[in-house]
Amino acid sequence: MKWYADRPGRLWRQVLADLAAVVWVVFWVVVALTARDTVRALRVPGDKLAGAGDGLRDTFSDAAAKARDVPLVGGRLAEALDRGRDAGGTLVDAGRHQAEVVETTAWWLAVALIAVPVAFLLVTWLPLRVRYARGATAARVLRDTGRHDLLALRALNSLPLRELARFDGDPAEGWRRRDPLVIAALSARELAVRGLRGHDQRAQKTWRDGP
Repeated sequence: MKWYADRPGRLWRQVLADLAAVVWVVFWVVVALTARDTVRALRVPGDKLAGAGDGLRDTFSDAAAKARDVPLVGGRLAEALDRGRDAGGTLVDAGRHQAEVVETTAWWLAVALIAVPVAFLLVTWLPLRVRYARGATAARVLRDTGRHDLLALRALNSLPLRELARFDGDPAEGWRRRDPLVIAALSARELAVRGLRGHDQRAQKTWRDGP
């Protein structure tokens, strides 16, 4: 596949467009990672809540274990302390859930901030580049195999009327007569439109100067 033109003007435009596409992707990746880190900072309260609940649960568990050794009221006291331990466990679960929600939100936000701009690039820039590469590759094959009549026919069917009007004489009639200069001129023009170089530079003389 031929991805880049031979002529410097179009070649530089293609290079700049590709660099712009790369910069576009890198920019949104940086934005996505920054947004992810910013959102992930919101999980700190959840982590602290889970840590506090974990500490509370351990404290009540130790107290309940010691309370069981107290004569007469040890059992009831331990049961009361066990409820405190359960409350600590509830805090741990709530804190962990909050942290997980924040983490999931941060991850999906990053994915969205990357996926949407890249998808936009894939439906705008990429099809143009692929279409050019296919057309330029086919034109190069025709040029290198000497099938200039097909390139000339393509020029007759695709060039704007104002371009054909600049031709000295009737290009369609010249193509039908297999006039080598006409075919070479039309072929060279088609190659030039695709940013490719032609073999016969004299063919350009067939085109009149004009807008």
